[in-house]
Amino acid sequence: MTTIADLPGDLVEEILSRVPMTSLRATRSTCKKWNSLSKNQIFGKKATAARKQFMGFMMKDSRLCSIEFDLQGIRNDDGNFVDPSIKQVSILNQVEVSKVFHCDGLLLCVLEDNSRLLVWNPYLGQTRWIQPRNTFMRHDRYALGYDKNRNHKILRIFYVIDRVSGFEIYDFSSNSWKDLHVTPDWEIMPPRRGVSLKGNTYFPAQKRTIAGVGTRRIIKSEDFLVCFDFTRERFGPLLPLPFHSYNVRLFVSLSCVRDEQLAVLYQRLDTYDGTVGFCVTDKIDPNAVSWNMFLKQVIGFTVKPCAGSFFIDQEKKVAVVFDIDVYKKVKECRYQTAHIIGQDGYLKSVNIGQARDLGRTTGVPSSVVKGFCFPLVCSSYVPSLVQLQINQPQGIRNESDD
Repeated sequence: MTTIADLPGDLVEEILSRVPMTSLRATRSTCKKWNSLSKNQIFGKKATAARKQFMGFMMKDSRLCSIEFDLQGIRNDDGNFVDPSIKQVSILNQVEVSKVFHCDGLLLCVLEDNSRLLVWNPYLGQTRWIQPRNTFMRHDRYALGYDKNRNHKILRIFYVIDRVSGFEIYDFSSNSWKDLHVTPDWEIMPPRRGVSLKGNTYFPAQKRTIAGVGTRRIIKSEDFLVCFDFTRERFGPLLPLPFHSYNVRLFVSLSCVRDEQLAVLYQRLDTYDGTVGFCVTDKIDPNAVSWNMFLKQVIGFTVKPCAGSFFIDQEKKVAVVFDIDVYKKVKECRYQTAHIIGQDGYLKSVNIGQARDLGRTTGVPSSVVKGFCFPLVCSSYVPSLVQLQINQPQGIRNESDD
């Protein structure tokens, strides 16, 4: 009698290629042959591409969740929007997460209690814990990348109040941290987040200058882009952003487009028209960048500095911005929201759940509500076969154990 395990290899590959990536875990339990095959090849991309889905991960109420958008339904002719599918990641349901970063098919998760870092390969179902040399702090910033030999590393930027006080880097191959002796003349201001692209991480940075003397001194600032090169383990030169920023209060957020381009969202905070713009790189490397305008809209709301993660779909000419909104009748209730922004003034806001009250201040300007959990979304997820040296305390179960 013929069984599933007896099917020809080319037929099995065709079957697995049509399975959505989020359903591959169930197919792996079918038989050992399917399990082994799916962990040595990338499957599921054909199914996701056929449905033109955005697939990514988001931090929601201190839990890591998968998120899927039907990109065909973002902007229908009748103006309807297909709600996103948001599901909590069961393999990580024992931990609370405060931040999440993506690079090369890996997710770097910062635990809510700042005790450790967790690196997870969603496609392979593998996890790896990263311990601090001394202790991690709540205001630390992180970046995940890799060098020219595909060796993965973590950059940690630590702060005293709101100023950078040091840098260190973790090497996966040596399982160790080391100090980086960097004295930049610019700042990465919290809560701005970096985005990894082709192994390197790009940050919005700000350079301040002091004009005048004595009581007439004026501090002026300008926004730039700066790249951390994980091969050279150093920052590159300041790169221009595609808008005027000298002595202008701006909100700036970055996103990755298919690990090929960088996108930037920007909004002036010193005007009241709520103009939000989006640009995409035409060329980018650690030492040079050029930009093209993607979308510019006057939409009448202010993106909150602790939120504002986003993704864009170039084919649909649409941007989706994740933010925290205010329910008009109950001022103390906040809702996590996805704003879908298109051409010709198109704007659709979708409620994706009530924001949990964390009961603490955020340390950001008073225009931002304090103590609520902001939705933070990684760029579009691309699966990988990067192997992690597995360690799994406190009930985290890897799929390879099944």
